[in-house]
Amino acid sequence: MTTDTASTAASTAPGGGPRHHVHRDQTDYTLLGTAHVSRASAEEVRALIRSGEFDAVAIELCPSRYQSMVDPDALARLDLFQVIRQGKAGLVAANLALGAFQQRVAEESGIEPGAEMKVAIEEARTADLPLWLIDRDVGTTLRRVYRNVPWWQRSGLIMGLLGSVISREKITAEDIEQLKEGDVLTSTFREFAEESEAIYTPLITERDEFMALRLLQENARGEKQRVLAVVGAGHLEGMQQFLRDSPAGPHPAQRISQLNEQPRSSRWPKAIPWVIAALIITGFVIGFSRSSDLGWQLITDWFLINGTLTAIGTAIARGHPITILAGFLAAPFTSLNPTIGAGFVAAAVEIMVRKPRVHDFSHLREDVVHFTGWWKNRVSRTLLVFIFASLGSMAGTYAGGFRIAGLLTGG
Repeated sequence: MTTDTASTAASTAPGGGPRHHVHRDQTDYTLLGTAHVSRASAEEVRALIRSGEFDAVAIELCPSRYQSMVDPDALARLDLFQVIRQGKAGLVAANLALGAFQQRVAEESGIEPGAEMKVAIEEARTADLPLWLIDRDVGTTLRRVYRNVPWWQRSGLIMGLLGSVISREKITAEDIEQLKEGDVLTSTFREFAEESEAIYTPLITERDEFMALRLLQENARGEKQRVLAVVGAGHLEGMQQFLRDSPAGPHPAQRISQLNEQPRSSRWPKAIPWVIAALIITGFVIGFSRSSDLGWQLITDWFLINGTLTAIGTAIARGHPITILAGFLAAPFTSLNPTIGAGFVAAAVEIMVRKPRVHDFSHLREDVVHFTGWWKNRVSRTLLVFIFASLGSMAGTYAGGFRIAGLLTGG
């Protein structure tokens, strides 16, 4: 790919959103900054595509978000057991929570977030124009955000996400204004991102670069001379810079691959569960070496503390009584075997005793919009069982471990 001198310009059409124009490699890229909760933005996108000025359209969607938009019934084909077995329960719950927040915005403001993306999809199809999906997969972004922050801050990040999207509070005017600058994902983490470079980088900066490079990758042969990119207004400045300054050659594919990589997690956090299990078992051995009564007391306390806290977590998720009992019985053993968790056992039992119905899958998106719907729908409730049982088991492991240490030291 040959590179001519890249040039940029900015403009704002009367009554329309901000636009940045980048001329590179004989191609004119028009970056249209849209408000994700604006009817005017949707109409502007429609008018631009119908003008016939462009020979390709790019949108701020990844394949998974595009699929959920054009095929809303995809959740009905979800294999819930496989989701949990593969460790994706948290990711699915986070995606549902983000979607719930978006739907609440639509219900309370009367404006459907992402309408301009739907219009772009429909108009590109009608005009028979290539449609490029340029955003990074939402799951990859969430994982990179999660892995990029120190482990001791991750619980606060998760609770902040769940709290902001499952809250019963009304959507405020400030929430609407934030959504005008970025998508639901950006708006949800905005408060954290403004205070943390570790979050801002994967959430904003990397996505700006990723989308700019995807434009270059899609047009690597220079076949398209006028490209319209429909993105949130908050991405304009960063995308323009990366689109203008990124070097030519095979760089886009290589850098895109790097931005899609999962950050390597430190080895020592993975060893923590094994170390804890070894310490607990060592505590049992020491207890029995002193007296059988002390040994059995340690085991009894470990069983009751770990099992009870896991049962409480499962009960908070409103698991079936059999599920609560299964969590109580499994937790003391799974905490000593890091290869399987109490949350997995509890969720598996919940699926068996209250198998999700077709109705639950087909109404999943609508149900999780409301706080109580998370517990009413069997699919989302199973995800909650997994999450809260896991949290209960984690708390039980530490509480039980401290109890054992206290008994051994005479505390």
